[in-house]
Amino acid sequence: MSVKRLTALGLALVFALPSQVAAAPAPPPARSSIDFRAELQPIDGFGFSMAFQRADLLHGARGLSPAKRREVLDLLLSRDKGAGLSILRLGIGSSTDRVYDHMPTILPTDPGGPDATPAYVWDGWDGGQVWLAKEAKAYGVERFYADAWSAPAFMKTNDSENDGGELRPEWRQAYANYLVQYAKFYQREGIGITDLGFTNEPDWTATYASMRFTPQQAVDFLKVLGPTVRASGLKTKLVCCDAAGWDRQVAYTRAIEADPAADKAVRTVTGHRYSGPTTVPQPTDKRVWMSEWSPDGGTWNENWDDGSGYDGLAVAADIQNTLTVGNASAYVYWTGASLGATRGLIQLADPGDSYRVSKRYWALAAFSRFIRPGAVRVPVANTDPDLEVTAFRNEDGTRVVEILNTATTERSADFSLRGGHDRRPEGYVTDQTRSISPADIATTHGTTLTAKLAPRALTTIVLD
Repeated sequence: MSVKRLTALGLALVFALPSQVAAAPAPPPARSSIDFRAELQPIDGFGFSMAFQRADLLHGARGLSPAKRREVLDLLLSRDKGAGLSILRLGIGSSTDRVYDHMPTILPTDPGGPDATPAYVWDGWDGGQVWLAKEAKAYGVERFYADAWSAPAFMKTNDSENDGGELRPEWRQAYANYLVQYAKFYQREGIGITDLGFTNEPDWTATYASMRFTPQQAVDFLKVLGPTVRASGLKTKLVCCDAAGWDRQVAYTRAIEADPAADKAVRTVTGHRYSGPTTVPQPTDKRVWMSEWSPDGGTWNENWDDGSGYDGLAVAADIQNTLTVGNASAYVYWTGASLGATRGLIQLADPGDSYRVSKRYWALAAFSRFIRPGAVRVPVANTDPDLEVTAFRNEDGTRVVEILNTATTERSADFSLRGGHDRRPEGYVTDQTRSISPADIATTHGTTLTAKLAPRALTTIVLD
């Protein structure tokens, strides 16, 4: 063979190498994984409120029969038949009347000054909330979270329960005593208030019951309320501050963290998220609750995915985001059941003996039925941007994976599992036509979980 031919052959090989390298198959994508051995934040539960006399509606004030009432209670509180919600938020009233949509106060009359003896009034009903709390307790609920929207009008700078106003400094101790007395009335009824809040959306002035606190004013009041609760003998712990926006709550959280007395007083940081989606965790090592939210909207909506922003898929996505980005230990939806164009979970007839259930309800139920108080969230490494994935380990050893497929096409996903013995997984799908419906969509092989995920659907997988 000539030197010229050898040279040509060598050059051909050299120039062929790049094309051969380019044609080589790409390495397989990294597999998603779930580590059930590790743990992130604890889960206290999922909840709802029936404040502002919504509990009275459920009891039958507009015609709901005992049979239908039981069906709605089952939907809200039963793990077998419904959502198994585990936190009930109660409204501490400030109204001197009993008009629907008002919450009656236990101190309707000014005693004559902050140091005068108050004449508390207790009817054992509290807008239906006492009855509902007893029902919830019978279903197994253990967290009763009472929160005040406003102090009585005479304690405030604007002399009204409405339109904001501030707590007069000289009334701080009297207001602390008032909140403790409310908890004592519930204790008398057999309900222990486990979580007590003194303000609702202190950063926003509403035309209805509302009261403003700056972060510093909240800290100053906590220095009074904390010792008062401790001296009462109640087992109640304090929460703060239920700001209207999750981002706005950050300032209140920082103020509490910076003050040793206020920091000692508060067990749980609470925030709403009406000002926008959760984008940051709260700057605290305490447990954090998303303590109120429902989406905006002017009509009753039963759809799962219609792009309105107040359908079922929107709520499922918000729960996923709040648990992951916000590291929330609880998710408390605003209204369990109400009337008319409600964004509540359930619509009650007005009047009548019927009700309707939204897909928002089923989105929340897909989490609350399976992820129980005492669970922990565990780390997930997810490689598919179209999937929103969270995973949890319950105290009884069951493990739960929640997967929201935001794509318009079916997905098949594999997850490497770490921790626990894997047997036959149970799958449930929630979408426009299904509501936590059992589905044969998940299998395990060794330490690999494979799931077939319907488009625009929430898939819940329960592992032994």
